[in-house]
Amino acid sequence: MMRGPAAAASGAGASFPGLAERLSLVESEIQEAAREAGRHAEDITTIVVTKFQPPGMVRALAQLGITNMGESRHQEALGKVAQLSDLGITWHFVGQVQGKKARQIASYARVIHSVDRVSVLDAIGSTERSTSVFLQLNLTDDPARGGVQFEDLPALAEYALSTPGIDVRGVMAVAPLGGDARGAFAQVAQASKRLQSVAPEATEISAGMSGDFREAILEGATHLRIGTAITGNRPSAG
Repeated sequence: MMRGPAAAASGAGASFPGLAERLSLVESEIQEAAREAGRHAEDITTIVVTKFQPPGMVRALAQLGITNMGESRHQEALGKVAQLSDLGITWHFVGQVQGKKARQIASYARVIHSVDRVSVLDAIGSTERSTSVFLQLNLTDDPARGGVQFEDLPALAEYALSTPGIDVRGVMAVAPLGGDARGAFAQVAQASKRLQSVAPEATEISAGMSGDFREAILEGATHLRIGTAITGNRPSAG
């Protein structure tokens, strides 16, 4: 993903002022955090979250070399996937998955980051394609935040492993608002180790967003879900 100033100079993304520059800045910050953590930036996947952004911005990001895009609203994602089928994008679904829509989401999302229920696994597994999933951990006491508690992660992982068509990639979490992001991601790293006791190949960690991706990298995140730091402020949902 690393391109640096050359991307801005290329003219790609000219229809969206500041896009190439923001992307380059985030890439530099990822490189710096990776060095601090003693890691290689090339081992970290950045998913640009394009929620509420127009299809034209997705196309501009693709011109800048981005191949992993994230969406969190099913209806919005459907429209973009249809309009942008020529780009060869890997679509990631990063929002909460409603059981009744899980099968539809799996029809276009190659990776689903927010799996936290058996019913969702059943729906995803009922499709004819293989889908990669991250099992979501809830770092709060609020069930509305989505995700399973630490102690329930192994059981969900065992069920996922027994479900045809499911490739368990690792664990996913969102840091609590206003809390200690580094401490939260340290918990996620511990959960990852616990997950690997059940699913040894599920070594990846989806963590870190626009305001806390540095802390996530320092605690081992392999997949970052970054929106506004790259895309700029989101327009109204309308």
